Amino acid sequence: MKRVLLIFLIFTLFSPVFGFDLPISKISDDSLLRLRLLNIWLTEVPARVLILPQRTEILESGERVEVSISEGREVFNIHLSRELMRGTSITNRRASGSFPGTAQGSWILTRRKDNGEGLQIRIFLRSDQNTFIQLRPFDNDKSYLDVILYGGYIAQSIPVAVPFERLYTMQLNDILKLTQNKFPVRYFEPDIPSYREHRSLVAAIRAKTAPLRFNDDGAIDENGNYVFIKTLKAQGAASAGLNCSGYAKWLIDGILRPVTGNRLSIEPLKAPFGKRGSSFTEFWEESRDVFFGLDWIRNLASAANGTLRSPLYSTLEEFEVRNDNFALILLNQNRNFVTNSYTGFMHEAGYGIEGLHPLLYTLAIDEPFNFYLAAVSNELRGTPPLRQYYHIAALIPYFDESGNFNIAVFESAAETSFSDFRRRYPSHHINLVKIPITPTFDP
Repeated sequence: MKRVLLIFLIFTLFSPVFGFDLPISKISDDSLLRLRLLNIWLTEVPARVLILPQRTEILESGERVEVSISEGREVFNIHLSRELMRGTSITNRRASGSFPGTAQGSWILTRRKDNGEGLQIRIFLRSDQNTFIQLRPFDNDKSYLDVILYGGYIAQSIPVAVPFERLYTMQLNDILKLTQNKFPVRYFEPDIPSYREHRSLVAAIRAKTAPLRFNDDGAIDENGNYVFIKTLKAQGAASAGLNCSGYAKWLIDGILRPVTGNRLSIEPLKAPFGKRGSSFTEFWEESRDVFFGLDWIRNLASAANGTLRSPLYSTLEEFEVRNDNFALILLNQNRNFVTNSYTGFMHEAGYGIEGLHPLLYTLAIDEPFNFYLAAVSNELRGTPPLRQYYHIAALIPYFDESGNFNIAVFESAAETSFSDFRRRYPSHHINLVKIPITPTFDP
């Protein structure tokens, strides 16, 4: 099965992610096409299938589907690739002429080369190569369905009470009905208008970040002056700037100042917040700043939630992210894609960064009115080795007007990218706190 996953991801890794997608129930049915292909492509002996030329079919809806084959060493894939739709809105969709293999409704069957046995069906319910369902055989009478979002198994082994080969010609919505409401449809049908303020906030932060500069230990105090966080002494005008902590404060000031008229004071943000550490770490807090980043984002989140929501929401239990949305994840280990267990939230550590992408995707759907401050930590810094929170970033997960999922990353007085963020902290942990999205931003 690991080899099957590898082949699937090789063929989908570089597919484009865009499109104007329909609700799942409105995806055009292609079961009649699969019925026509059944004896020629889907169940015929491999030697005969592998010599078949690519062809284009037309559904009853008028949509085009490209039928093709890709090969691995031991398996081969039969692709029913839908034509990608483009347009200016979901009501003005038009054919693009492109068949990326991951457009909404695309369907892939993987079979063994030696005996033709079907191993897996993958169906893309959005035009996003990172979000799909896959179906697997279990026994003669039952199959399993998995839901995978950005590598996280959001649902695993949902029973589907039909033989695997029966799925070759079943309508998509009939398959989903067999899950008895266990299929989490919400993750494939985001409410795009709900992210309008996210998009506005990202644009505002981006514009106001442009003139900023980085300066180690730099922040802006409650009076609007550039100072050093440790001493509160003024910075020189020629080099005035912000570090990652100061930039996170600048960002929270930007959403609070339009409400309160004031910026936050620096000194209270350094104060310990919540239970963390032990008698062993107490000795190192002063010299190593073990919990500085964690305390800083917790204090910022407490101020933001207490002001924008209610003082009742200023407690750690209300704003710290502790969701455990999945326990299995697909990892790329030296170009080999394998499934590993995922521990989820860990006290005083947060989340392993390998699960951050699917976590932020699910949070964007389940809690669409927040963004997040992240404190990055690692266990192997200094002597003795201690978990130290030494970097801070703002992460804003949202869907753009076309329905594409994005994660805006702002850190150290600059906008970076999520892929770069993950690359720089490959084995680290991320603690997250929620910040309410606001319509105005003025730091």
